[in-house]
Amino acid sequence: MSEPCDLSAVEARHLIGAKRLSPVELMESCIARIEAVDHAVNAMVARDFDRARAAAKSAETAVIAGATLGKLHGLPVGIKDLEDTEGLRTTYGSVMFRDHVPRADQRIVADVKRAGGIVLGKTNTPEFGAGANTRNLVYGATGNPFDPRKSAAGSSGGSAVALATGMVPLATGSDMGGSLRNPAAYCGIVGMRPSPGLVPSEKRLLGPSGLGVLGPMARTVPDLALMMSAIASYDPRDILAAPIKPFREQTTDLGTLRVAVTPDFGFAPTSRAVRNLFADKIQHLIPLFGMAEATTPDCSGADEIFAVLRAVNFLAGFGGTYRTRPERLGPNVRANVEEGLRYTAEDVARATMAQTSLYWRWQSFFENFDVLIAPSVTIQPRDWSELFPSEIDGAATKSYYHWLALAYAVTLAGHPSLSLPLGTDTDGMPFGVQIVARRHGDAEAIAIAAAIEAACTRDPDLSRPVPDLAALASAPPLRDVPGFFDMG
Repeated sequence: MSEPCDLSAVEARHLIGAKRLSPVELMESCIARIEAVDHAVNAMVARDFDRARAAAKSAETAVIAGATLGKLHGLPVGIKDLEDTEGLRTTYGSVMFRDHVPRADQRIVADVKRAGGIVLGKTNTPEFGAGANTRNLVYGATGNPFDPRKSAAGSSGGSAVALATGMVPLATGSDMGGSLRNPAAYCGIVGMRPSPGLVPSEKRLLGPSGLGVLGPMARTVPDLALMMSAIASYDPRDILAAPIKPFREQTTDLGTLRVAVTPDFGFAPTSRAVRNLFADKIQHLIPLFGMAEATTPDCSGADEIFAVLRAVNFLAGFGGTYRTRPERLGPNVRANVEEGLRYTAEDVARATMAQTSLYWRWQSFFENFDVLIAPSVTIQPRDWSELFPSEIDGAATKSYYHWLALAYAVTLAGHPSLSLPLGTDTDGMPFGVQIVARRHGDAEAIAIAAAIEAACTRDPDLSRPVPDLAALASAPPLRDVPGFFDMG
């Protein structure tokens, strides 16, 4: 299948501005793709086709009239179902909000619309973003576009699948323990965790905590940069936001870079399969760089730090519900709240101090390196019927989120990180690596990823994989698979 919906966002926006592609034509192509393949993957769970068609018609009228066009003018966008959308059902993946329809857009959605983007629908997510496996009791499971019986990861799994299958050219997501990066790696697209505050969130409950961020997802790095340019902004309601210059793309010469390479940050339970894949892929990249060294920043204590600080965030958000109506919360959310209730103020103080020490060690490390490259996820996709990986290579994981250690190491340090697809494994499933830049080096991370992506475009072992859309179109509905609504 090759349709307008398969165009890159950059190319589609160029053609719209040049009056060579109608926003209406693009919108109808995206809707047709959703109707053709979404039954097989369950990614676009709340659809706003009528209003999207009307907005596309208005966008077309503006083009014909010669009006000033926004950066995303006429581009359909998928919005993660954790983000409020005016007039469109927003459930957060929770039965408590099954019928919730917000009266106003969240800031990131408003920014998308101000830039000319058109909300086409909401993308699936686990309950309140917990678990990194996109399943919930409202909409059921989301399948991987390369094998619908396997996990799309999460919590931005619906957005990643919608992008990989051409339902939309751009999508939003959020990230605490890798929720922008993990599904990007599993679905063969690009997802970026920005520096905290770069994409502001007025819904941050623990103001000074930078664990949770909002960010962009796209099929290519230039598309992601386009999306970032529209949503990076300043909002005083976010304590971590700061007045910034408009986000600008950069270019970089890979041959000048000092690159650090690690399969595990010294502590993550990276599987043998991922270690071998990473070693093979990185050998193809090393000749591109000025210098590459196998080393890692000291991440001592990362497991314990993340466990405490993550639990505190969930306690702040759901402690009240847990005390009054615990049955309304799913197993992952309950587990986090219960963990938070066990910690003392001394535990939180110790974890915060340890995080600060980890941050200092990362800053010293980056005095000698320009970029750090690591796998995005510790394991390759497994069946979505597995609520979370309880073991890796036969060794028990410490918690339901321990398998996300490669992602939360970067979260704790606060550095920008972009997951870039690098071909597939022997089973044809996508493989992704993290491109981690210096603190606040968001534009630098994008520039480095763009240069690597461009260098890999013609190499079938390293280029972005594309799912078999014809096979998805003829596949049976995912909802007919046993366990579709089962949360264990």
